[in-house]
Amino acid sequence: MQNPNSIDDVQAMLSDTGYVCGRALATVVFLSLKLGRPLFLEGEAGVGKTEIAKALAASLGRRLIRLQCYEGLDAASAVYEWNFPAQMIAIRTAEAQGDADREILQKELFGPDYLVERPLLQAMRPDANGAPVLLIDELDRTDEPFEAFLLEALSDFQVTIPELGTITAPEPPIVVLTSNRTREVHDALKRRCLYHWVDYPDFAREVEILHAREPHLAEQLSREIVAFVQALRTEDIFKKPGVAETIDWAKCLLALDVVDLSPEVISDTLGAILKYQDDIAKIQGSEAARLLKEAKASLEPG
Repeated sequence: MQNPNSIDDVQAMLSDTGYVCGRALATVVFLSLKLGRPLFLEGEAGVGKTEIAKALAASLGRRLIRLQCYEGLDAASAVYEWNFPAQMIAIRTAEAQGDADREILQKELFGPDYLVERPLLQAMRPDANGAPVLLIDELDRTDEPFEAFLLEALSDFQVTIPELGTITAPEPPIVVLTSNRTREVHDALKRRCLYHWVDYPDFAREVEILHAREPHLAEQLSREIVAFVQALRTEDIFKKPGVAETIDWAKCLLALDVVDLSPEVISDTLGAILKYQDDIAKIQGSEAARLLKEAKASLEPG
């Protein structure tokens, strides 16, 4: 599929995959595609940063390549590694057959047949469907040396393998980087990208998101779910629930055939929206009843 021609096209395209986004996010996605610039998304966990890359890949018909970041991730792990067990088998086989030409054997061992491609190298390869979507997820989990390497890789869209040389992408991938802001990402990397802060949606948009993801959910129940979750986000808890938790909770309530929220139902299913025991203990019981009362009051006309 061709890249969208307007911001409205971006919103419609993403909506077809079930991803509902505001105009500000659609604008930065459009510019990223138009200008070929990486897209850097920051925000709380569960607000839809990772999903935007999945939606882009699905809507454009491109391959999604995901690099999940973690502490200690280095350039080699993100680009490539050699298939050591297969190399050892090849060496033993060559020795058994009396093939002593070490130069030829070494060239074969460090050739494409024994190369294990990791996400960054995969993203540099040509693809019949067009450049893939490269998702570099939770970049804030990595260390600064990896950031420095990534800065160079995203500048030239090329990587170097000492045994094979430099590999350059024939067409730059569509790059989406995400961060939960557990630490600050260096400005030099951010300057290479178009930046957007993905915030919690307002009430109307979150209801729209819920309808897109769970169309069988009753209108009144969906409004009660969103109102309660949004009230919950105003509380002093360790981890505020994201949109992902809203959707998960709705699925749980559907599975239980719930038609109306009650304090008992909320207490029984809090584990779908809160992920820390201290938060659950704080909200259960009278607090859940109070928040539900406030949420339902906010839905009353006038």
